[in-house]
Amino acid sequence: MTAQNADDAIRYEPDEPCPPRLALGVGAQGLTMVLVSIVVVVAITVRASDQDDLYLAWAIFASLVVSAVLTALQATRWWRFGAGHILIMGPTPNYVAVSVLALTVGGPGLLASLTVATSLCYLALASRLPLLRRIVTPTVSGTVLMLIAASILPIAVDLLQDLPEDTPAAAGPVVALVTLIAMLLLTTRLTGLWRVWSPLLALATGCVVAAAFGAYELGPILDSAWAGLPDGGLPGLDLTPGPEFLALLPGFVVVALVVGMKNIGDCVAIQQVSRRQRRATDFRLVQGSLATNGLGIVLSGLAGTPPTTVYSSFSSSLVQFTGVAARSVGFWIGGLLATVALLPKVAAVLLSIPSPVMAAYVLTAIGLVFVSGIQTVIRDGLSAGKTLAVGVAFALGVGLDNQTIGTDMLGDTWGLLIDNGMLVGAVVVILITRLLNIADRKGSERLESRLHMSALAEIDEFLARFASRVGWKEAAAQRLRSAGEEALMSLLEQDDTPRDDAPRLIVNARLGDDGVEMEFLAVFDEQNLEDRLAYLSEESQGTDGLEEGEISLRLLRHYASAVHHQKFHGLDLVTVHVGAGG
Repeated sequence: MTAQNADDAIRYEPDEPCPPRLALGVGAQGLTMVLVSIVVVVAITVRASDQDDLYLAWAIFASLVVSAVLTALQATRWWRFGAGHILIMGPTPNYVAVSVLALTVGGPGLLASLTVATSLCYLALASRLPLLRRIVTPTVSGTVLMLIAASILPIAVDLLQDLPEDTPAAAGPVVALVTLIAMLLLTTRLTGLWRVWSPLLALATGCVVAAAFGAYELGPILDSAWAGLPDGGLPGLDLTPGPEFLALLPGFVVVALVVGMKNIGDCVAIQQVSRRQRRATDFRLVQGSLATNGLGIVLSGLAGTPPTTVYSSFSSSLVQFTGVAARSVGFWIGGLLATVALLPKVAAVLLSIPSPVMAAYVLTAIGLVFVSGIQTVIRDGLSAGKTLAVGVAFALGVGLDNQTIGTDMLGDTWGLLIDNGMLVGAVVVILITRLLNIADRKGSERLESRLHMSALAEIDEFLARFASRVGWKEAAAQRLRSAGEEALMSLLEQDDTPRDDAPRLIVNARLGDDGVEMEFLAVFDEQNLEDRLAYLSEESQGTDGLEEGEISLRLLRHYASAVHHQKFHGLDLVTVHVGAGG
């Protein structure tokens, strides 16, 4: 099975029962996909900060346990937690740079405190997702992802020479180059389930070359126990955070918010690939996924390990290659991760991977992060203003990263704020995009009312005035007013709710290059308007026997060129686009 025909070959959707043996088999495949990433990311973070082996063993054990709990929870829909889909979680390269800095400055205690504090931002993102979307835009997210990749690059390069003293000087670069070539060839040439094994095969190839240089050690593997708990323990929280905590916290917050916005796309993607027929995205499940991610960051902080997040590509690939999207697979993956956490021998095998091999693996990962950032920016559209924002922010971020300008001006502690290129770049791109948005809002207007029939006259007058101000002709203005009327009629509750008790309704109208975009923000029922419009597209075009609500939906589809409905906990957002032609 290939990714191309996955949507037509989903054998088990998330809520459908799957045979236990099949779910276990798919879960085992998911385990093999993510196990190397979990161990390698934690090992690189710990080794780059010169922490001891005792903490390394504990960090890997705790990361596996936290990843197990969070992967199982993502498969559920408990209160406001869980995405109800297969979303495998674990530590990712996104947090490597800030985690290394925290461990270097203050050790595991400072990392734990910063991680727990960061979780509050993540939980705020889950509960205030509709509000933050205006600040952490795709342009901001993409730029920060590129800066994250640039900040990790020096760490990966330093690993090239991390070999025993008697190893030839050329061993590191040669081993890394062979691993990179193997990764490239195997990933591009293998197909289907064999492609899942390409990272492991590439790492094995690198280990063989390293062994030929005498840079592979079997001693730690032979000395490790088959089963048991690590000798280390919880590093504990630093309950008296000092200036170092305050100086490093903004960097953690920026990474958390950007990774959170990226996870929104991850959850949207897994919803789309897990169904036989496409549906409108349920953003309540997105919020549940983000809340689970926030809980995972809390657990990571309490355990003293790098923060966890969603392995988006692994999760979607597993569903696409197997055709199994049943939630029970997530439970099996969680159980298998917890089992592996109790097998030190498995971790020892992965930790024996030479540093140049790990460097090649990380270079591949951060390359994908960088490209993901570019794609995010391009998808949002590159206007002249956005191009300037991205270019200036990235140039400043890369230029200031790992410099001592801030340290020279403000000292070793507060200078970290300026010498953190990722943080500086993020602040710059946010400020520039906000200024651009303020300028754009000069062509927008806002109306506040109630979700009630009495609001119809207000909305019609509001849209007529807006159309006149922007110079639209009578036909286009009438189409805009009709679309606004039908949008309200389609979304009104059927009962006769008193005006004073009706939900608050906010209507925003903004002039764009190819028409007017209207946003309706209110609290609606459980149905998704976008799904209902899609359903009507499959039915007869006649109106005989249609209910009043269905007629309004057909009229809305006639007047509007695009309709998008995003459901959140406590708030719904409906975007209606009306073209300027006609």
